[in-house]
Amino acid sequence: MASTHTPHRSHGTSQLWAGGLTVFAAVMLGITGVVGVCRGIMAVAEDDVFLTTPNYVFQFDLTGWGWIHLVLGAVAIVVSFGLFKVATWARVAGVAIAALVVIANFLSLPYYPAWSILMIALSGFVIWALCVVRPDDAS
Repeated sequence: MASTHTPHRSHGTSQLWAGGLTVFAAVMLGITGVVGVCRGIMAVAEDDVFLTTPNYVFQFDLTGWGWIHLVLGAVAIVVSFGLFKVATWARVAGVAIAALVVIANFLSLPYYPAWSILMIALSGFVIWALCVVRPDDAS
């Protein structure tokens, strides 16, 4: 007779996964922040990299978008350092910043679509990684 063995995850393995996801989120949020800062600087300098769409529903000045991305990027970098310390405030702030980055990049899709889609995807992974880790697993 063959018996079925149901593998169970030990507490140590759970902590390893939680730590790995937190580091993943910290690195991705850091990358998102650096790209956001670079993108913000390009927009503030009114570089010719960005597309212009005259009949877009959300009509904003490119310089204004640059400052929004610059500030969100800088805050994302600070929060990513907090995630390396496994701070609870950083997890909450990381989800909030990633959600704001998703919204900002959705609204700026016509100006630079490739980076906007990439940033939305990266921020989605950050939100997922920070939400699936339980606080007791990460410590």
